Amino acid sequence: MKFKAIFSTITLGLALIFTFGFSMNVVEGKTDKNQKLQFNSNGKFKIVQFNDTQDDEDIDPRTVALMEKTLDEEKPDFVVINGDMIQGDVKNKKQVKKAIDNIAQPMEERGVKWAITFGNHDEDHTFKTGIDEEKMLDIYMSYEHNMNQPGPKGVTGTGNNSIEIRNSKNAKAAFNIWLFDSGRYAPDEVAGQDFKGYQTYDWLKTDQVEWYYETSKKLEKKNGYPVPSLAFMHIPLPEFEYMWFARPYQANQASHQEAIKKHNITGEKNECVCTGPFNSGMFSAMLERGDVKGVFAGHDHINTYVGDYYGIKLGYAGSTGFGAYGLGGEENNRLRGARVFTLDEKDKDVFVDTQMVFARDYGIE
Repeated sequence: MKFKAIFSTITLGLALIFTFGFSMNVVEGKTDKNQKLQFNSNGKFKIVQFNDTQDDEDIDPRTVALMEKTLDEEKPDFVVINGDMIQGDVKNKKQVKKAIDNIAQPMEERGVKWAITFGNHDEDHTFKTGIDEEKMLDIYMSYEHNMNQPGPKGVTGTGNNSIEIRNSKNAKAAFNIWLFDSGRYAPDEVAGQDFKGYQTYDWLKTDQVEWYYETSKKLEKKNGYPVPSLAFMHIPLPEFEYMWFARPYQANQASHQEAIKKHNITGEKNECVCTGPFNSGMFSAMLERGDVKGVFAGHDHINTYVGDYYGIKLGYAGSTGFGAYGLGGEENNRLRGARVFTLDEKDKDVFVDTQMVFARDYGIE
């Protein structure tokens, strides 16, 4: 009987592994909730944003090389991969796991803490693989240095999160990082009306705005002041477009020249601000709360600009992934890169500076 029981147990275990693949290890290896971020003894902290790595299980080696070189040169304390980590060509669970391994490896090998937000392409394979955002988040959270959490229950999206960065004395929060799931695509129609003529990407929902607003207030109450922060989401807010032209309805070169001066814009815009058809008011909520110092997106691979929009920096990071579309022609890979953020707890806003670093600067073409 003992032999039969042991055999049955082994058989059941193998069956579960065969059925669920990697999922058992994922559950066992979930991120330690006690992991903390903290400013160093000099009061400094550095963040790197990678965006749109967007490849399959056979990742372009230049993407990994760019990530590794950026980490080695910048030595960040934290990394955000801001959406569209993998694309729809993966065919099964094993390939999904391998595609994620590819982009986790640079941080994991160096012991750098990191987190992701989801983009519009991350579930493009789900109809084939059965792996949706929640299951993918379990995979991400299984890595030793990942800091994602499932996010608040009852709030739209997967992995919406708030991550505090403690000050150098570990006494209180000096800064905060907001992670938002900006969704995928607009539905076919709303109230019997389709979206023909509109951009058909998703938008942040009212419950996400409310969650941010209430959590921001709780952080202020807990720490005694509004905690300065950066927000990361894959799909840009509509205000990214407004800022580029210094007005929402007059898109021409003259208005952009005015905007450069008014909003201190630097960087390039080579395609549309591909956002959703509705403005759900997240920027207004952030403006009212006064804690968010910058909102940074990806999604539009060949936009790299950043500006100051009424006290909140709005900016892109160009595509990190060499497997995703670029500028085309001889300049196709010119804007492949990462965005670097410098924080200093002694500065009034803590958020001091941000700049792009490019693959070409590292000799990666």
